[in-house]
Amino acid sequence: MSISSLRRFASLLAASSLMISTLAACSSAGDVVDTATDAVDDAASSVTAGGTCAADIKEIEFGIISTESADNLKPQWEPLLADMSEAVGRPVKGFYATDYAGVIEGMGAGKVQVAWYGGKSYIEAAERSEAEAFVQTVALDGSKGYYSHLITNKENPIVGEIDLEKGNGDKYVVENAADLTFAFNDPNSTSGFLVPTYYVFAQQGANADKIFSELIFAGSHEATALAVSENQVDIATNNNENLARLEETAPDALEKIQIIWTSPVIPSDPLAYRKDLPDCLKDSIKDFFIGYDNTEVLEGLQWTGLDEAKDSDWNTIRELQIAKDLLEVQNDENLSDGDKQTKLDELNKKLDALK
Repeated sequence: MSISSLRRFASLLAASSLMISTLAACSSAGDVVDTATDAVDDAASSVTAGGTCAADIKEIEFGIISTESADNLKPQWEPLLADMSEAVGRPVKGFYATDYAGVIEGMGAGKVQVAWYGGKSYIEAAERSEAEAFVQTVALDGSKGYYSHLITNKENPIVGEIDLEKGNGDKYVVENAADLTFAFNDPNSTSGFLVPTYYVFAQQGANADKIFSELIFAGSHEATALAVSENQVDIATNNNENLARLEETAPDALEKIQIIWTSPVIPSDPLAYRKDLPDCLKDSIKDFFIGYDNTEVLEGLQWTGLDEAKDSDWNTIRELQIAKDLLEVQNDENLSDGDKQTKLDELNKKLDALK
């Protein structure tokens, strides 16, 4: 048990002792002792039972967003979950949802207690699923950031019309969208949806829903990469981390992919637990990840480790979401001036609250 947990337990014992002495003046001694003992037992059960923190929580479900197929993700994650099981004293099972929303909803329903999110999926989970970030991933190069990309097939004729050194594929895509097919990743993806929606489309006054000859959501970074490599779409979203993963999972596909645009840096991913977990269990989970040093497992996940973090570390993603919404409202010709101003005021109020 941690020092902070011991202190909380000692405080509970002290409070219960005071309750016993107070109730003794108006109740029989037997009833008082039973009542006080029950109160202490109830309070202590979340802290320790037979030396185990929160023993009533028999297992933990760990949500893993669908950046790739479950078949690819499991070999990366299962060794870490096995180590976590030993550290927190109960089984930790992976919850491999078929889309990002599955992990968000799973935590909201109490099925998932801990999860790996991207920035956008985390702020959604924090808003409506009781998620609380506690650590942030650190990449193999020591950075706490990554990049969104637009990609195409190297054999696609549009490559010859884009200045690859300038990386101005974003402008080409918007200007020629009517002749192009396009694939986003998942609507709750940061690099696969939010970042390109803002930087590529909203900042150019374009609505991706309306300008392409065909627009799809492929579901994962792996899926968008394969769609491009197989010439199923002209352009797709992806990121540098998942393209690096293709070196192991689909090197032939990676050889066919050309990056045509790169975003500003995006904060690296958070791990989050439910806010209502017992403090002793939160401490145990956080301590495990901050101290985790299994190099082989970490490298498989493309991390060097995890650093302590807090919810506000992803306010830049919240600001990006609001900025995107502001531009979309400003450009919405279907809104009256009054309705438009009301929506803009609401969004600006949210933006001010983050400062």
